[in-house]
Amino acid sequence: MSVSRREFLASAAALTGADSKMALPTRTLGKTGFKASILAFGGGSRFLSHKEEDKAIEVVKRALDLGINYIDTSDDYGASEERIGKALKGYDRKRVFLATKVSNRNGAAVAALVERSLKRLGVDQLDLIHIHTLIDDADLVKIEAPGGPLEVLQKMKEQKLTRFIGITSHTAPLALQKALERHDFDCTQMALNAAQANMTNGRGGMVPNAAILDAFESTALPVAVRKRMGIIAMKIFAQDAIAGQAEATPRNLLYYTLSLPVTAAVVGFPKLEHLEEDVKLIKTFKPLPKSEMRRLSQLLSQRNKTALDRHFRTHIDA
Repeated sequence: MSVSRREFLASAAALTGADSKMALPTRTLGKTGFKASILAFGGGSRFLSHKEEDKAIEVVKRALDLGINYIDTSDDYGASEERIGKALKGYDRKRVFLATKVSNRNGAAVAALVERSLKRLGVDQLDLIHIHTLIDDADLVKIEAPGGPLEVLQKMKEQKLTRFIGITSHTAPLALQKALERHDFDCTQMALNAAQANMTNGRGGMVPNAAILDAFESTALPVAVRKRMGIIAMKIFAQDAIAGQAEATPRNLLYYTLSLPVTAAVVGFPKLEHLEEDVKLIKTFKPLPKSEMRRLSQLLSQRNKTALDRHFRTHIDA
C-alpha cells in the first residue's frame, strides 16, 4: 500500500497540535499514545561534541525546560547515556520519553547492554529500545534469528524493562520497509530530509533513477504510517553536509521533514544557541504546502542525494 504526498501532508497536518500547557507543539507517538514534542533531543555525535560534562548536562536540562520531552540516545554513544541520566535526576519521568538503542546482534550481549543502559540512565525501565542501524537484508536475518536481538527485546518488554520496541536505519530503506512489514514494531526511526528525498518530475511523480537509493520517504515511511507506528525522523540536516546552500536553512530543513507524517524530528545541539534557535522555529511551525516541499526536494536532492547516500553508508553516529 502506498501513501500519496497529499495523504502525507494531510496526515502531518492532522497530527500537529499545540498543547497550550507545553512550550512546544506535540504529536502522538503512534500506538504508544505519548504526546511527544515535535522537536526531540538527540544524544549522538553533536551532543558528544560538548567536551565538558557540565556543559552537556546543561543543554539537556535547558531542552527539558523549553518543552522537549523526547530524548534519544544509544548504548554505543560513549558518555551520552551517563550524561543524560545525570541531567534527568529530579525530573518527572512520566513527562519525559526516554529512548535508547542497541547495536549488537548477539542476543546475550543485548541483554547485558540493556542492563548497562538502565544503570547509566538511572532508571528501572526504558520507554523505548530501538534495534540500531539496520544496514541490509543480511543484517535483518541476524536481527530476526532465534535468540537474536528482536527476540531478546520482546522478552524484555514482557519483563517491563522497556515499554516499547523499535528499529532504526540510516541507509537501508528497502530493508527497513521489509522489517516494518514483517514485525509490529511500536516505533521506528529513519533518515528523512529534503536532500535525500526521491527526485520529482515537477508534477509530483518520482523520477526513476537506478543510480540512487530509494528514499525512506517513499518506501519505509508509508508502511510505518499504515501500521500506526511512532515515527522519529533523523538526519534532518544531513550532518551539515548540505550547509551553506541557499535553500538548506534550518527553517526549510526542519519544516520539510515535519511536514511529513512523522511524530518528531530528533536533532543534536552542539551549541546551546542552536537549541534556542530551533525551538523558536518549532513554535511557529506550520506544514509546508506540497508545492514548497516539491521545490525543496527538487533543488536539494538533485544536487546532493547520491553523495549523501554514499556518505551515510559508512556513517557512525557517535
